[in-house]
Amino acid sequence: MQIQILKSKIHRATITEANINYVGSITIDETLMIASNLIENEKVQVVNVNNGERLETYVIKGQANSGVICLNGPAARKAAVEDVVIIISYATMDFDEAKNFKPYIIFPNELNKL
Repeated sequence: MQIQILKSKIHRATITEANINYVGSITIDETLMIASNLIENEKVQVVNVNNGERLETYVIKGQANSGVICLNGPAARKAAVEDVVIIISYATMDFDEAKNFKPYIIFPNELNKL
């Protein structure tokens, strides 16, 4: 049996930009991506703590140590700069493997630094 479980979470990152004119996605500081085990083009769920919005999109790698968390394209309408978000990815794995899997969870500060 295969199940979906939490793989990665960036807990309470701050939106630094919202770019409505970009094709789509979320740009994430590469340092945060590495720490949370996210890769470019990976599907993520973004949950806005300020307004309750939830959306799914994919990751674009941002400049390392920049602190960038930017919602792009239509997703930019779902958050304002300085909103706090939780960024989540899931993995599908065998039930027994999932029992021992430890997700990558990080807690950046208000400047999106570790």
